[in-house]
Amino acid sequence: MALSGPAKTVTQTVSLVVVMGALAWASVPFYDWFCRVTGFGGVTGVSDVAPDDVLEQTIKVRFDGSLHSQMPWSFEPVVREMEVRIGETGLAFYEAYNPTNRPIAGSASYNVTPYQAGGFFNKIQCFCFEEQVLQPGERVQMPVTFYVDPKIVEDRDGKYVHTITLSYTFYEIDLPEGYAAVQDLEPTSDASLN
Repeated sequence: MALSGPAKTVTQTVSLVVVMGALAWASVPFYDWFCRVTGFGGVTGVSDVAPDDVLEQTIKVRFDGSLHSQMPWSFEPVVREMEVRIGETGLAFYEAYNPTNRPIAGSASYNVTPYQAGGFFNKIQCFCFEEQVLQPGERVQMPVTFYVDPKIVEDRDGKYVHTITLSYTFYEIDLPEGYAAVQDLEPTSDASLN
């Protein structure tokens, strides 16, 4: 049965809304997958081990740390810059401190610049893979183990990269369930016991 007039217009409009909604829903995971595969937008790779091939050529890696405006921690790299051989495993530390009187959970987002280096910068281990919880007054050093893939020297754009900057931004997130329950049970001051 063929639709005509207003019924056809309504059907086309509803179909368009459904298609646009499906595209919007799928765009975030698709974009995330695309960035991880290509390194687009400075997204790094993840690897279990460094390659066997370590070049004599070196590359400078800079480290940057920042906080979302609502995050009360302090957060910064322990060392701002290091030089590593391409293919060699590097180890860097970031320090975080919770100056408040309550436990705070955080999650770090990251990127690499220049963007064309993202596909060649690989993390083996990183604090950013998991949420972090700092107790009141707690200070921790968090490691990131990484390497720069030797294929960067063969890439038409990557071969001109001499410095890579790894940047993290910490955001406050909700405390995990167990922490929230413990926090609710603890008295907030001695005055509450009297």
